[in-house]
Amino acid sequence: MAHRGSGRPSETEVEALKEAEAALERQKLIAGKAHKEGGSARTSLLILVSIFLTAASVMFMVYQNFPQLSEKERECIKVPRDMDDAKALGKVLSRYKDTFYVQVLVAYFATYVFLQTFAIPGSIFLSILSGFLYPFPLALFLVCLCSGLGASFCYMLSYLVGRPVVYRYLTEKAVKWSKQVERHREHLINYIIFLRITPFLPNWFINITSPVINVPLKVFFIGTFLGVAPPSFVAIKAGTTLYQLTTAGEAVSWNSVFILMVLAILSILPAVFQKKLKQKFE
Repeated sequence: MAHRGSGRPSETEVEALKEAEAALERQKLIAGKAHKEGGSARTSLLILVSIFLTAASVMFMVYQNFPQLSEKERECIKVPRDMDDAKALGKVLSRYKDTFYVQVLVAYFATYVFLQTFAIPGSIFLSILSGFLYPFPLALFLVCLCSGLGASFCYMLSYLVGRPVVYRYLTEKAVKWSKQVERHREHLINYIIFLRITPFLPNWFINITSPVINVPLKVFFIGTFLGVAPPSFVAIKAGTTLYQLTTAGEAVSWNSVFILMVLAILSILPAVFQKKLKQKFE
C-alpha cells in the first residue's frame, strides 16, 4: 500500500485523468475532421437540398388531399409568421376540423415535423394553434411528439450529410458543447431536458451537433420529448385564448417564466446531487 506523499496518484485521480484524456481525444477528433471533411461540405449541402425538395413534394401531396377551399381560405393556408397569420389559419382549420378530422390532423402533424426537421421558424405558432384546435391532453402530446420526431429527423440528417458542415463551420462551438456533454454523460437525458426548457443553446444547434458529439438518438428523442413539454404547456394554454393575443410574446407571462425556471432547475437537480454524492463517497 502506498504511503501518503509517495507521489503515486490515487485510483480516483487516475480515473479522472483517463476521462480527461478521452474527452480531449474526442475534441481533437472533431477539430481534426474539420480539415479532413470540410471539403465535402458543398456536396453535403447539395444532398440536403435534394432531401428538402423531396420532403417538400410530400408536403404538397398532403395538401392536395386537403378539403376544397375557397380562394380566400387558400390564402390563409401557410406557415404562420405572426399572430395574425396564426389567427387566420386557425379560423380556416377550425371550420374543417370536425368534418375532415384526419386530413386536418395529418396536415398539422406533417407541417410541424417538416418545420422541425429543417429548422424552419414557425413551430411556436403551431404550438399555440394546437391549443385552439384540440383538447389540451391531445394538443400537448401532439406537440411533444412532433417536436421529438422532427428534432430526431434533423439529428439523422446531420448524421448522414451534415457532419462536414458542422466540422467546417461550427467546429469551435461543437467542441465547447462536447465538453459539456462529457461532463453530463452519466445523466444525459436530464441535461437534454434542461437545454430544451432553457434558452442557453438554440434548438437547431442542439439538433445538428448532437450526432457529431455522440449523443445517442434514443436519449436525444426522450430528452427532447420531455424537455419541450413545459414550454409547450405555456404555448398551448395561450392557444385557448388565441384571438385575444396580438403577438407570440403575449403567450409567455412572468408566472410561466417562473414555472419554466423551476422546472429547468428540477430537471438538472438529480444530476447535481448524483455528482455531489459521488464526490463525497470518493
